[in-house]
Amino acid sequence: MRRLMLAQPWSARALALGLVIVLVSAAVQALLVVSGLQLYFATFLPAVFLAALLAGMPAAALVVLVTVWWAFIPPFFQFNPLIAAHVNAITMFLFLSLLLIFLADACRQSMVLLRATAAREASATD
Repeated sequence: MRRLMLAQPWSARALALGLVIVLVSAAVQALLVVSGLQLYFATFLPAVFLAALLAGMPAAALVVLVTVWWAFIPPFFQFNPLIAAHVNAITMFLFLSLLLIFLADACRQSMVLLRATAAREASATD
C-alpha cells in the first residue's frame, strides 16, 4: 500500500508545494471561467485543505495569503492594494480557510499518530 508523504511544515518543500497547489487551483479556476462557470471559491478552498493536509499549517497560511491577495482582488491574478469593496468575500474566505486549516491539521496529526501506533504494533509483533 502506497503511503501519503507529508512534508515538514516549515520546509522549503512544504512552501513550494503550497505555491504549486495555488497555481494548479488557479489553472482549474481559469478553465471553469472559460467554460462559463463563475465559482469564486470552488478551487481555492480545496487547495487550502490540501496544502494544510500535505504540507502543514504554514504552507496553508501561505496559500490563503497568496489566494486572497492574488486571486480575489480585481484585477484578478495581479497584486494590488486591498480596498473595502471586497472585504465581505475576503472575510468569508478567511473564516472558511481557517476552519479547513484546523480540520486538516487534526487529520494530519491523526495520520501521524496512526502511523506511530502501527509502527509500534509491528515492532511488538516481531
